[in-house]
Amino acid sequence: MIRVDRVALRGLKARGHHGVFPREREEGQTFVVDLVLGLDTRPAAADDDLTKTVHYGIVAEEAVGIVQGEPVDLIETLAERIAEQCLKHDAVQEVEVVVHKPDAPITVPFDDVTITITRSRV
Repeated sequence: MIRVDRVALRGLKARGHHGVFPREREEGQTFVVDLVLGLDTRPAAADDDLTKTVHYGIVAEEAVGIVQGEPVDLIETLAERIAEQCLKHDAVQEVEVVVHKPDAPITVPFDDVTITITRSRV
C-alpha cells in the first residue's frame, strides 16, 4: 500500500444552483466542500518549492468555481466534477471530496446532507 501525504481544505463555501427541484435551480443555495488531497510532499519540502506540490489556493478557487458553475441535479455529480479537476494537478495522486448540502429540501429536521467520494489516478 502506498502512503501519501495529505493537504486538506475544509469548509469551502459557495452558492450554487444544483438540485432536482425548480426552486433549487432558481434560488440556489449554499454548498460546502471539504477536500483532502493525497500527494507526496517530500520533493517540495526538500527544495522549499511550491511548484513541486499542489497550490491549494488554486484548488480552492477551482472547486468554488465548479460549485458556482453549471447546475447539475445531483451532489454526486458535483463531487465527481470537483474530484476530476483536483486530479488534473500533477502532484495530486488521490482526492477525497465531501460535498455538504446543509439546506437540502428535506421535510424533517436535519443538520446536513453529504456525499463523500474518493478518486485516484490508479
